[in-house]
Amino acid sequence: MTIRTGVVGAGIMGADHAENLARNIGGSTLACVADIDGERAKAAASALGARAVTDPLELIHDDGVDAVVIASHDSTHPELVQACLDAGKPVLCEKPLASTADEARRIVDAERAVRDERGVSLVSVGFMRRFDPGHVELRQALAEGGLGRALLLHGISRNVSAAPGATSESAVTNSAIHELDVFPWLLDSPIAEVSWVPGVLASSEAAPGLQDPAFMMVRLRSGVLATLELFLNAGHGYSTQCEVVGERGTARVVEPAVAAYNLERKNYVEYPADWRPRFAEAYRRELQAWVRHLLEGTPSSLATAEDGLRATLAADAMVRSMHDGGAFTPVAAL
Repeated sequence: MTIRTGVVGAGIMGADHAENLARNIGGSTLACVADIDGERAKAAASALGARAVTDPLELIHDDGVDAVVIASHDSTHPELVQACLDAGKPVLCEKPLASTADEARRIVDAERAVRDERGVSLVSVGFMRRFDPGHVELRQALAEGGLGRALLLHGISRNVSAAPGATSESAVTNSAIHELDVFPWLLDSPIAEVSWVPGVLASSEAAPGLQDPAFMMVRLRSGVLATLELFLNAGHGYSTQCEVVGERGTARVVEPAVAAYNLERKNYVEYPADWRPRFAEAYRRELQAWVRHLLEGTPSSLATAEDGLRATLAADAMVRSMHDGGAFTPVAAL
């Protein structure tokens, strides 16, 4: 038996998901790709033996599609997830589940209603760092207690350049949302309050309306203070760093490198141009875990709709802090 999958969105991320589902994920076949740009949909689908459509609802309601991956623009996520729920189909929605807490809460309520009726959860959220080998090992080390009690957590997220139209708010809801999920996941403690620190000098590459780099603080209910530097126009390459400071030691995620060079009197490794090479293994593991869950009915290890709402509630609080001079702002309860 195989899961016939459909991918909504044939951009950078959607095309990668489509290729993985067609070629690299056991138990999966790619049935259809949807994108409002018909030529882009055809380009992603034709090489993989899949059908291409321009209407995502056509894909979702296609009897030849068993499960759906949503990798379209953030603004489309709530409507498309709801359509999957209405169709009774499992859906893996790329982050964020929604750009606002109200939209995310409506999805959670709708998913709970379906779960109460059918006895299964249909919504998963693509927080792939939960499947990154380095983050997984760091979480295990924290759980085993060898580092002692966690005291501080530091995160750094740097991109080559910001997406067109990026703002300080979208930097939180689209980029920092990863840390707002992975920080509490690493330490098994929900976020209590957040602060967006004002006054950071902006890069000359930052567009109007974008504070870049940005600095944020996150306090977990356990008392651990986490920091995040988010720099969307760092220029030198894509880099995601994470370090925990414990009472007896520290641990950090080591970024993978394919090769190290000694050249022209320099020793160096190269940075990837974007997030895909850095998290390629995480994406494959996430998709494989999702397909295995659908095939075998085993408990899912993916982020749930509730996890998506938790991260969005933290992002909502961060944006409120941004517009309130950086004051520590409590995160609303689930």
